[in-house]
Amino acid sequence: MKVNKLFIVSLTALGLTLSGCEKPFDELEQDPNRPTSAPASLVFNGVLNDMYGVAGGGAWNDAQRWDQFYASNYNYYATNDYAWTSTGLYYTTLKNVVKMEQEAKKAGLPDVNAYSALGKFFRAYYFENMTKRVGDLPLTDALQGLDNPTPKYNTQKEVYVQVLKWLDDANSDLTTLIAKSDNNLSGDIYLGNNLAKWQKTVNTFKLRVLVSLSKKESDTDLNIKTRFAEVLANPTKYPVMASMDDNLQYIYNTSFNKYNRNPDNFGGNATRENMAATYLGTLTSLKDPRTFVVAEPATAQVAAGVKPTDFAAFVGASSGEDLATMSSNANLGLYSFQNRKHYYSTYTAEPYIIIGYPELQFTIAEGINRGWASGTAEDYYKKGIQASWAFYGLTDGANTVYFSADGGYKVFNTYTVNVSFADYYAQTAVKYSGNTTAGLNQVLVQKYLAFFQQSGMEAFYNQRRTGVPTFLLGPGTGNSQRIPVRWQYPSTERSYNTSNNAAAVASQYGGTDDINAAMWVLK
Repeated sequence: MKVNKLFIVSLTALGLTLSGCEKPFDELEQDPNRPTSAPASLVFNGVLNDMYGVAGGGAWNDAQRWDQFYASNYNYYATNDYAWTSTGLYYTTLKNVVKMEQEAKKAGLPDVNAYSALGKFFRAYYFENMTKRVGDLPLTDALQGLDNPTPKYNTQKEVYVQVLKWLDDANSDLTTLIAKSDNNLSGDIYLGNNLAKWQKTVNTFKLRVLVSLSKKESDTDLNIKTRFAEVLANPTKYPVMASMDDNLQYIYNTSFNKYNRNPDNFGGNATRENMAATYLGTLTSLKDPRTFVVAEPATAQVAAGVKPTDFAAFVGASSGEDLATMSSNANLGLYSFQNRKHYYSTYTAEPYIIIGYPELQFTIAEGINRGWASGTAEDYYKKGIQASWAFYGLTDGANTVYFSADGGYKVFNTYTVNVSFADYYAQTAVKYSGNTTAGLNQVLVQKYLAFFQQSGMEAFYNQRRTGVPTFLLGPGTGNSQRIPVRWQYPSTERSYNTSNNAAAVASQYGGTDDINAAMWVLK
């Protein structure tokens, strides 16, 4: 039998070709169009963007309603009730923090580098945000992926101990890197890759964490008073924000990152949201000029003869008011709306502060008031108010304010209001009452006012901890007319980490994942 030589040659060639294509399965399954790694700077950028979401995702959203800064008067789009259930957690972002650190090492950076230092800060930031929402959390055994898909929970106290350690380690690492003039950080949308500013952010955040633990000031493991005093006594070792220029803040632009309220959505929500009485009523009771920047006079008040620049013209609605009643009253012009000029006439409005200088001043004032450190609380208290005023462009002397002429955002009537910080501060309700309970309440009220449309739910967390200011209740509150103090764990924890989650709920809340049950930090 003859065999075609050409056929044999072809088969041989085919065999060689096939054998040359043989690869292990794990290589064959890789998608050449899908990257398996990314520069640390790119992952870092994503982690930074997630911070904005964790801090409430901007102004005029659910968090700001729960802070009782504004209220929804249109049931179809939103209510003012607190009948929330579970919350999301941030383990996906924390996995990206781990990836960021790994990519920095792969790129040849030393063990202590900008990404590893900030990785410690991010761990502290995200875990602290999670624990104050739910309580105990997986921490020590977390972030191990398939190596440990059912991590055990750490107690809330253990979480806070670790958070404070991460912050101290981040500060120490940043000190080392700054001394070396390290310039390896890239992709920073907040602070322009400035490690010195990041170090101020770390220590400013540390003071936020410490003051949030005020109910645990006698706990020797947390050592809150000593830690707080150390920061104030050693600014070289623990630098903090020195001005508004140091704010960790999100800057809006006119293209992709527009302010949450702008000309594009004016028709969608401008009249469906009115100012809340907890906030606006506090401003007007103090004759605070921030009133004229953030709100519009209620049209019914002006029609009745009240001057638009009279504090009596500005009226907020109780966040606990029945929604149908609020809607009717808003339509009748009984309530103030958001200031059209400030919030709707542009796409940029104002920056969104995630961690900021005004908060810091009031935090320091509170710590001194509580006897945690030496210093003059009144000085920080006054600086906090003045910084908040400056944020809104208020200065001593004649100030021009703008109110809508026709209910829209294009035509405005202008008025002149005279502002005097000395006169404002001379009021009994404002002038610091000393390191007393009354003085502490003044600090907390002004801190609340400075949080307006900033920093997510920090105003809520401060109120939850201190009871200041008094949140208004009613049928619109839901939850049996109660303000809840926590969220339930996400359903994923109940479904995939069942036994550990059940144990955590049992040890903290008697077996019921109750939004009204107090967590350790509040006891």
